[in-house]
Amino acid sequence: MKIIIHGGFFSESDQSHEVKVAKQNSLKEIATKGFEFLQNHSAEETVVYTVSLLEDDPLFNAGIGSQIQSDGKIRMSASLMNGETQKFSGVINIENVKNPIKVAQVLMKEQDRVLGGEGAKKYALEHGFEDFSTEIPQRRKEYEAKLKNGGKGTVGCVALDNNGKLAAATSTGGKGFEIVGRISDSATVAGNFANQHCAVSCTGVGEDIVSNATAAKIVTRVSDGMSIEKAFEKTFQELKEIDGFAGAIAIDQSGNFFHQDSYPTMVFASFDGIDFEVFD
Repeated sequence: MKIIIHGGFFSESDQSHEVKVAKQNSLKEIATKGFEFLQNHSAEETVVYTVSLLEDDPLFNAGIGSQIQSDGKIRMSASLMNGETQKFSGVINIENVKNPIKVAQVLMKEQDRVLGGEGAKKYALEHGFEDFSTEIPQRRKEYEAKLKNGGKGTVGCVALDNNGKLAAATSTGGKGFEIVGRISDSATVAGNFANQHCAVSCTGVGEDIVSNATAAKIVTRVSDGMSIEKAFEKTFQELKEIDGFAGAIAIDQSGNFFHQDSYPTMVFASFDGIDFEVFD
């Protein structure tokens, strides 16, 4: 059983040392809770639970703390993929929901498993999700001052359960100040993908991740027999060719962790019940 999570990127130029330490501590705490949950739950249930904790933490750009778009509104996206069943579900540009990843989880039982905009919100209300504003004062200040702090942020989790099953979940509050209707990578297989061989969650500039098909490429290459390290190496080399800005976390079916970013510094934490690894 293993778990690895990410919380977007950290820039020394626009975030303080205190924020960095707070993120390190929060990721370690959330990874611990996620691993404890994994003891008695499936990989799919665990990645949803863990990403919901990240959505509930205003330090990260998902759920509470999401970025504000150019028209002053918050729209979020999230997706879930079960490596065993190969089912993918997600919501795109959903508004006024506390935990978009939990809506994606409910959608797993539907034939129509990816919903956007008003349809996603209507579905959430019909399935017991309360109307909830995820805006926090800091994001409004950033919006009004046209600051773009944290604009390359997303949260995600991949897990390997005690039955050897993999799952991946990713959630984002956008990049901030984007054109209304813009779609990120987070609710696509470019940003969130899993099968029985590997699970990957990405963060960074959504357009670059989609252009590179980052998560799907890594998983496909591992499935074809490439080691997880080599799969990352080749995929990130291709990302470099387009000067892409991205980071990714992954676990393969043998329990090997891997993470990489094209520009420093993706914030992440991994835990296998014994050893922690947290970003510097």
